[in-house]
Amino acid sequence: IRRLILKLERAINKNQDQRSKYPDDPTKFIDSEADLDATIKSLMPLSQVPALAYPELVKSETISMLIGLLSHENIDIVIDVVELIHELTDEDVGGEDEDDEDEGEENKRDAGMKMLMNALAEHSLLELLVQNFSRFNEEEESDRQGLFHVLGIFENMLALNPELSNLIVAKTKFLQWILSRIQAKVHDENRGYASELLAILLQNSRENRIAFASQSGMEMALQVLSQYRKKNPETADEEEFMENTFDAICSALQEPENKELFNESEGVDLMLIMMKEKLMAGSRAVKVLDNALSGSAGSKNCEVFVEALGLKTLFSAFMGKSKKKKVDVSAPASEETSHIIGIIASLLTSLASESPERTRLLTKFVEGDYEKVDRLLDVREGVEVRLKVVEKEIREEIGPEMDDLWYLRRLDGGLFTLQTVDYILGWICMEDDGIRSHVSVMLGRRSKSLKNIVDTLREYRDNVADGDDMEESDATSRRDILNGLLGFLESCI
Repeated sequence: IRRLILKLERAINKNQDQRSKYPDDPTKFIDSEADLDATIKSLMPLSQVPALAYPELVKSETISMLIGLLSHENIDIVIDVVELIHELTDEDVGGEDEDDEDEGEENKRDAGMKMLMNALAEHSLLELLVQNFSRFNEEEESDRQGLFHVLGIFENMLALNPELSNLIVAKTKFLQWILSRIQAKVHDENRGYASELLAILLQNSRENRIAFASQSGMEMALQVLSQYRKKNPETADEEEFMENTFDAICSALQEPENKELFNESEGVDLMLIMMKEKLMAGSRAVKVLDNALSGSAGSKNCEVFVEALGLKTLFSAFMGKSKKKKVDVSAPASEETSHIIGIIASLLTSLASESPERTRLLTKFVEGDYEKVDRLLDVREGVEVRLKVVEKEIREEIGPEMDDLWYLRRLDGGLFTLQTVDYILGWICMEDDGIRSHVSVMLGRRSKSLKNIVDTLREYRDNVADGDDMEESDATSRRDILNGLLGFLESCI
């Protein structure tokens, strides 16, 4: 390892010396450049012995030498360095013998990787990589591959240290570059990688979500997705690109400020068009709308949704094929159905009492001989069946004494959907006597009653905001609503 490091140092010094002596005569330094190229590539196998090699690379100032080469006049040398760092930072380094290594060896490998990553961050690697973006000409295959390796380095470093995410966005123009890159008209691997990194940057960071919005990211991302209104992605890679862009918007919508921007960018209208077309983007659009309409910050989006005739599209998707075919209640509610239910719950929460929009919503549940209410009850039954199975599994695994974990696991196992369905049923029963009578009759046929809905809503009220990203003001409002619903339903039992 030390021999390789010494060889690299000599190759760098020789190349620098010849370039400074003969700056205008490439024939004089071309041989030393070829030697430098070969020497950098000879360091690649060090990724197979991270426990030994990485501490040595850090102690010997090799990291500093490699970072210095990122400003080399020859872009091919820069690409060599980028490819090497991408290989060294891969999470599977030393993976060939992973099955045979004991815990001590694994700890050494992890410690070596951490040491290397910290050294790279301290030497401002990510900032320098961003500064190099303008040097890559993606018309050239080698440059395109070089940029792919750069993006791979960002992914590797963020995977090991997610806290770098905020630093990257605050200190560099990386987010700006990504937003520009995903707008390319022709899809390729690097565009897909850029969208993946965008989703990662926004996943768990309020600061990055706000920065995304302030750099017109919401408008740009919606514009990118608008191409999928009338056509599906052409390849699996492009489908993943579309998914990542939808995920980025969903993450951004976790921030109340961004819901208003979504409306201003006509996001509600675009998502409804996608739902109507029933292409791949349709089910993703439902998820986006669920996020956009939730909470007090989503109330304006709820109004826009109804004004844009979204109820017809929403309930058409909700009913699906159930008019023609008996629904298998034992099957879990699909992700799309769960999001549709979330949208209905948000509409009931936010649309003003006695408003034309709210009246239109309630009318949907009455029309067609209460068919939408029956569909809700079918979903409820299916979720209950699944939840019983999940509760049995959890009880065997963790025991009832771990109350917090028990509740969160149940939420994931179907309780959240059950709570949302019963929240909707509670609202529509309170607002329409005919619906309440119909629900009571249909529950009775399933050996259930309004008391079962009361039990669900009582537990929901007692745990509002647990396992949820709900704002405190929204949680207080939801508790107040649940108390009102419970008061009414209890008086009916």
